[in-house]
Amino acid sequence: MRWLHIWLQTPTAKARIDEDVTAHVEPTVSLDTLRRMLFPLPPPDVITHYHRAFTLIEETAAVYQLTARKTMELADAFHNTVAASGPPWGSRPLAKVARLKSGTGSESSLPPAPADPTVDVIAPRDLYDLPVPHVHRVRLTGPARDGAVHPPGTFMLSTRSDGAHIAVSGRAATPLRSVVAVRPLDDEDAWWLLHELRSRSKAIAELAQGQNRREISALRLKSLPLTWPDHLRRADFRRVAEPLHATARLLVSKIATLNALRDALLRDITAKAGVLREPKEQGLSLPAPRGMESLDESGWGLQTQRVPE
Repeated sequence: MRWLHIWLQTPTAKARIDEDVTAHVEPTVSLDTLRRMLFPLPPPDVITHYHRAFTLIEETAAVYQLTARKTMELADAFHNTVAASGPPWGSRPLAKVARLKSGTGSESSLPPAPADPTVDVIAPRDLYDLPVPHVHRVRLTGPARDGAVHPPGTFMLSTRSDGAHIAVSGRAATPLRSVVAVRPLDDEDAWWLLHELRSRSKAIAELAQGQNRREISALRLKSLPLTWPDHLRRADFRRVAEPLHATARLLVSKIATLNALRDALLRDITAKAGVLREPKEQGLSLPAPRGMESLDESGWGLQTQRVPE
């Protein structure tokens, strides 16, 4: 079972499952498909080595992710302390401290092969469930359109029923529909503005429309009230928040390195497994390739098994 957990993450296993997936909204694979699926079974010592490597990758990534989240929680807590302390601070509408612009278009409207130059394209789902409020890698690119490209450091904001989801773009990017680009008028206020928006997650979601609170626009956000301390307090917060965000970004970069290592190992496993064929006879052993009686197509000297029920 330790090996099966690893094998089902490989490109070969995923491609085999995708062949029989039904439905699109909630993709489903049948038990019969899983029962017919073949998978290579290396010797026990090979499984042990791979299991240890994958376990260490997963555990290290989990520690990094937890630390990154706690780092951002610490910045949130410090923001809340400043906002609640001292004399009553002033209040500003969001439009007075930032530029806002709604995204346009959808993923399906992006050209399959955009001409150069291209920029990152941010869709709402790219902002969900990020470990830290920074866009580290993107799925989509699109043409650089005049007026639609926002510089690095712009906040990309979307909503759903659980609240607002906000992340800082690392490169020039353009938002799609239901994503609002927010840029502070003064870059020195960026961290205060970011954490002020995070503290108002539920209030922002209440401004969104649609059944799942996913339709948000710049117009709906302009009048959002913000707590706005004096310049000295905002500067103090920036000095504390900046290294915390730098730490979080570094940890996310380390997670990406671990994920790349995991993907390389999975590709290596796929290459060693070779081509898995449904055997013509009752037995499940694959014929030895190229006259090598002790080795099958994987080069592991293993037998092909079916997924256990």
